[in-house]
Amino acid sequence: MRNERPLRIIHCFRSPIGGIFRHVRDLAEAHARAGHEVGIVCDSTTGGTHEDGLFEAVRPHLALGIIRTPIHRAVGPSDLGLLWRSYKEIRSLQPDVLHGHGAKGGALARIIGSALRVNKYRVARLYSPHGGSLHYDRKSPAGGAIFRLERLQERLTDALVFVCDYERQTYFAKIGRPPGRSELVYNGVDDAEFTPIETRPDMADFLYIGMMRDLKGPDLFIEAFERAERLKGRHLSALMIGDGPQQRQYEEMASRMGLGDRLMLLPAMKTRAALALARIVVIPSRAEAMPYLLLEALAARRPVIATRVGGIPEVLGADSPALVEPGNAQALGDLMADIVDDESWAHRTMPDPERIKARFSASTMAGRIIQLYRELSEEALFAEARLRTT
Repeated sequence: MRNERPLRIIHCFRSPIGGIFRHVRDLAEAHARAGHEVGIVCDSTTGGTHEDGLFEAVRPHLALGIIRTPIHRAVGPSDLGLLWRSYKEIRSLQPDVLHGHGAKGGALARIIGSALRVNKYRVARLYSPHGGSLHYDRKSPAGGAIFRLERLQERLTDALVFVCDYERQTYFAKIGRPPGRSELVYNGVDDAEFTPIETRPDMADFLYIGMMRDLKGPDLFIEAFERAERLKGRHLSALMIGDGPQQRQYEEMASRMGLGDRLMLLPAMKTRAALALARIVVIPSRAEAMPYLLLEALAARRPVIATRVGGIPEVLGADSPALVEPGNAQALGDLMADIVDDESWAHRTMPDPERIKARFSASTMAGRIIQLYRELSEEALFAEARLRTT
C-alpha cells in the first residue's frame, strides 16, 4: 500500500548539544529500525568529543547521512548562504518529511520545504519549538521580533509538534494559536533506560547534569549546595557534569566559595554513567521545555528535585514537594538539606515508575510522530498533485 512505504525523513536543528540532539537521535534510531530513511542537518561549529561520539553512535541509523554546516545562533546575513547550501543538499536527498527543531532548525525546514513545494516537489514541513525562542519576553525588542518571525512562518508549516503542554500554552500566549495543525507528543526514553541504577555508599550526594550556562542554573546549584552544607553543619558532596560557555565561571565560583574539594566539575558523559555517580539529581533551571534528564533520572530510579519550570510539573505533579520556584537558591538549598539524609523521601515523593514508562516511552513518542509524518506526507502528495494540474 502507498501509505506503508518507507519515508525519507530529515531533521534540521542548530546545536548538537543537549535535549534537542537527544530527541532527534531517539527518533532517528526508532524510525530507522522501522525501515525509514533518516538524515540530519545541523551546525558544524558546536559540540566536542562527547558529541562526536554520539554522532558516531547514531550514524549507522542515518541512511541519508549527516550534513554539518555553520549555523549561527543569531539571525544575520550568513543565513542566506546557509539556506542556499542547505537547500541544495536537501533537494538532492528528496525527503518526504522535513522536521525542524528549535528556531533555526524550524526556519531551515520550513523555508526550504516551501521552496521545494514551489518547485512542485512534495514534502511535509514540521516544526518543534523545544523551548528556545519561547523563553524570550514578548515585551522585549528581541522577543517581539522573534515572535513576529515565528508567526509569519506558520504559513509555511504543516504541523507544529510540542513536547509538553507548557510549551504549547506558552506558544499560544506569546505567538498565538496557529491556524493549522498542532500536536502534543511527549518526549520519551527507551525501555532499556527503565532499569534501576544501583545506589552505593561511596556516591556523591547531589548531581547536576547539563549545559554550563546560566539558563540551566549551575550557579543556583552551587549556591544551594553551599547553603545545604551550612544548614546540615557538615560537609556534603556534589558533582557537576557537562560542558558549556560558562564552565570556567562556575569553576571559579565554587573555588571562591571554598567548595573545591567537595564539589567537582567533570566533562560531559553519557547520562546513565553520570547517574551512577550520585544519589540525588538536581535540576535548577531558570527555564525549560521538557528536559530529558528528568525522564532519564526517574527511569533509573533516581530521586529528583527541580525548579517549577516548563513541563517538569507535568511529570512530577503540579503540587509535588520536589519542586521549588525558579531562581530561588535559598529554597533549593533548604530542600537539599531536608532530604539528603531522608531515605524514605523518594518513595513518598517520586511518581510511580510504571506510570512514567507508560506515558513517557520512546516507542510511544516515535509511533505518534511517524503516524503524523504519514498523514502529512499524504496531504503533501495531494498538494503536489494539485500543483501539477495548475
